[in-house]
Amino acid sequence: MKAALISLGSVSSKWTLEAMEKYFDSVDNLDIRKIEITIGAKKDIRLLYKGEPVSLYDCVFAKGSFRYSSILRAITGFLQDSTYMPIKDSAFTIAHNKLLTHLILQKAEIPMPVTYLTPTASAAKKLLEKVNFPIVMKFPEGTQGKGVMFADSFGAASSLLDALQTLNQPFIIQEYVETGSTDIRAIVVGNKVVASMQRFAVHGEKRANIHTGGIGEAVELDAHTKRIAVKAAQAMGTEICGVDILHGAKGPSIIELNISPGLQGIKKATGIDVAQYIAKHLYKRTKETKKSGTDQGKSKILSDLGISGADANQLFTNLDLRGERILLPEIATKIAGFSETDEVMIKLAPKKITIEKP
Repeated sequence: MKAALISLGSVSSKWTLEAMEKYFDSVDNLDIRKIEITIGAKKDIRLLYKGEPVSLYDCVFAKGSFRYSSILRAITGFLQDSTYMPIKDSAFTIAHNKLLTHLILQKAEIPMPVTYLTPTASAAKKLLEKVNFPIVMKFPEGTQGKGVMFADSFGAASSLLDALQTLNQPFIIQEYVETGSTDIRAIVVGNKVVASMQRFAVHGEKRANIHTGGIGEAVELDAHTKRIAVKAAQAMGTEICGVDILHGAKGPSIIELNISPGLQGIKKATGIDVAQYIAKHLYKRTKETKKSGTDQGKSKILSDLGISGADANQLFTNLDLRGERILLPEIATKIAGFSETDEVMIKLAPKKITIEKP
């Protein structure tokens, strides 16, 4: 099977590429910055890499930062009907927008901090009169803890609002969940959490992200928290995801999902090679997808010929001899997937001939 990894070439991506090469027959490493999409009339759309059409793949794992979310969504939308891809196209838009993420979580009834969005600073100030402090204020877009601010009083929040108003951007107000300046990063692959760590913020910092100096250490999550993490990833439409969790007095709350999680911090903290889990999952799901596609194609052929599924693996017919050759019925070659260019192995025994691809 042939696969491709589309990424920015980070260390995590290199680890994933090396792991994928252990499972797939071949893996191409595609730099997302060298991909272009040409869209024309009448459904004419082409995906190019370095100016040349992109090859056909059985599996494509596309990942990258929020700056490339639009092209990642376009690439996935173009390929996902013919190629197995672990992340749905819509996830690239939703995961990189905190408001859309919380709307998806709310719809799936996944616990999260109470969240507010206001269109103007004046409306936000009226809201501040009703909320309990401290609060978190953040921009809808941003990663690695960037654009996240804390206010422990009405006065502090008002000052932040005055500053934010000059940026002319919408912002989110969220209840603060007390966790002792810690959070949890869980890595979901498929339908399970394969690794998790608790992150501790450095002194004087509320954000526990590794990129802001946070320190991570391995933690074993309870079954309830694992289920919530997997459910959040599924609601997002991704089979590979980093899920950030706050574990407060009310239990776990999901605050963010990262569909291109870094693997260095989690590996250092837990010793778990997440890239191997990702590669194994991609290979397994690609095989399942190919088999499903083959079965569907086979069923369509049988249906078109008026043959029921129960008769799919056997066909009673007279031999069509052409000199010393046997001409196989068309249905047999279609279901078996044989073509004139295939090399086959023919096994002979009394009253039995078996033909198969080596």
